[in-house]
Amino acid sequence: MNLADVALFRTIASLGSLSAAARQLGTTPMLVSRRLAGLEAELGARLFHRTTRSLSLTPEGEAFLPHAITLIEARDSAFESVSSGGSGLSGMLKITAPNVIGHSVVVPVVAELIADNPALRVDLTLSDSVVDIATAGLDVAVRVAEMKPSDMIATRVADNPFIVIASPGYVARFGTPATTEDLVSHPCIKLHAMDAWPFRRGGEPHRVRISGPISANTVDAVRAACIAGVGIAMLTFWDVHKQIAHGELQRIVLADVEPLEVGIWAVFSTRTQMPARVRAFIDALRDRCLPGSPTPRSGPAGRP
Repeated sequence: MNLADVALFRTIASLGSLSAAARQLGTTPMLVSRRLAGLEAELGARLFHRTTRSLSLTPEGEAFLPHAITLIEARDSAFESVSSGGSGLSGMLKITAPNVIGHSVVVPVVAELIADNPALRVDLTLSDSVVDIATAGLDVAVRVAEMKPSDMIATRVADNPFIVIASPGYVARFGTPATTEDLVSHPCIKLHAMDAWPFRRGGEPHRVRISGPISANTVDAVRAACIAGVGIAMLTFWDVHKQIAHGELQRIVLADVEPLEVGIWAVFSTRTQMPARVRAFIDALRDRCLPGSPTPRSGPAGRP
């Protein structure tokens, strides 16, 4: 079996188009189609449903995809083990991360890795949408989540709790709420996906429905409105830690609830054939996050 054709299959599955795969690989759709047909003939199975307007995996293609990914990762790992010669990391590292954490944490990590490893290349996609790393052909996804989903291979990089925040100017004019009952009387700035803010009360999930003059679809917009004094907001620690350190925002502790604990996770497709560049990125990401990670708390008194 030609591993180049297996890699081609993975690329087509990721992009969902023969022509898109051809453009990425610098070849023609006709040659891509011919190579795919050869792979299907060798396997004795049709891997894609093809029409003039769409392309989708067949059940056989879905079954073959994880094996194809393992084969390509094993090939890349084998090449890396003999080509680096102790000279550092090399090859292509494909990462996806949320926008805010991508800018503030991932980009500096990537810059340091490239500075130390000139042969390393990085393809970084910043998006707040959840991407299927296997079909997209990515090495690692940085995600913010409360807990690791059972179907993922992941490692927790840092704590990233939700926190309630306001600008010093807002606090000077309107004061701070002491409890969630007080909170609902204040104007709040919310993300589109968060009509109710998540907390814990007595160890159990507790959601508080809020309202206010602004809702927005990005963390950047909510944070900017909060700094401008429009109202109170809830974001995660890593979304606002720099603004808190610089005095642009301050933390509000509510006496009757605890913040919902979420984490920053590094999600990857396989543990057994992890290339050295992926492991190095995850280690560097953890090292960068640890100095600024919030100290765990056990009660409603709040973090310092």
